[in-house]
Amino acid sequence: MDLKTYLKTLNPDGREVFARRCGTSAGHLRNIAYGKVCGEKLAVDIERESGRRVICETLRPDVDWQFLRQTPRAA
Repeated sequence: MDLKTYLKTLNPDGREVFARRCGTSAGHLRNIAYGKVCGEKLAVDIERESGRRVICETLRPDVDWQFLRQTPRAA
């Protein structure tokens, strides 16, 4: 699902809580939902905090996420 759709599933307080968990503001998330480009770190935070309902690939299709997803974690 895209970010705009996900944010619509949350009530205003839920959007504020979600934004704080992502390390940003609800207003900034709304801007991203309507087309502003977000940084890669925020894309990862949104994916994590949304429980993968919104994935990095939908937020930043210009980034080679497939390469990163195949890279083993450092020990």
